[in-house]
Amino acid sequence: MIKIIGIPYDNNSSFLKGPALAPARIRLMDKDGSANAFAENGIDIKDGIAYHDAGDIFFDDIDPEKAFTKIKNSISELLKDDHKTICLGGDHSVTYPVIDSFLEKHPNLHILHLDAHGDLYDSFDNNPFSHASPFARIMELGKVQSLTQAGIRTLTTHQKEQAKKFGVNIIEMKDFNSDFTFKLSSPLYISLDIDVLDPAFAPGVSHHEPGGLSTRELIKIIQQINVPIVGADIVEYNPVRDINNMTAMVAYKLLKELISKMI
Repeated sequence: MIKIIGIPYDNNSSFLKGPALAPARIRLMDKDGSANAFAENGIDIKDGIAYHDAGDIFFDDIDPEKAFTKIKNSISELLKDDHKTICLGGDHSVTYPVIDSFLEKHPNLHILHLDAHGDLYDSFDNNPFSHASPFARIMELGKVQSLTQAGIRTLTTHQKEQAKKFGVNIIEMKDFNSDFTFKLSSPLYISLDIDVLDPAFAPGVSHHEPGGLSTRELIKIIQQINVPIVGADIVEYNPVRDINNMTAMVAYKLLKELISKMI
């Protein structure tokens, strides 16, 4: 069974706090009665049937190193019984300890990173644990088999250098074509930053970056993947900036589609 776990942590957000509130708000979309629980492939995405909600990780210390240890240990515990896991962030920094845990279970892991930003900074604002740096930390581990980034539209000179250094395959938004999904390898982990979407479709994010994917284009990417997905995260939804829970509902929709693809 797929395990869902919330990671309400945003201490490494560089601009606005708020993503720590995301797990509870996304779950609310399943409970408020405004939408049914079916994914587009006809699977009923119900807790206890299609997935098990393992609750949230509780942080008694928000220091990044201590928080990341807590995250890694929590995810490792979920993966012991060969369960697939989807994490609800939280800012994008949480993906680093999550992936670190997955690499112990899947040493030949491949990653698909969907985002407006490359998140490859060596140390953003002098914080190596920043939500703008997780994929630099991940690739430094030297264990990931491949990293594909799609939807990127904010590459700086430094991030281009980092991508070349780590051998990252980037599909920039200006060149976007979803055919890259046919070249992905397994076991695959998907890291989905909600701001990969254009702000018109997802206003509830901290960093509005125009020119992104539509919700339908993003769903098509998920539905088009034809290799086994072992884990995923949905990060950077910020309820503080949302409008009438529009982005919360988008995140819930994407969660259902990911679960249905991973079953």
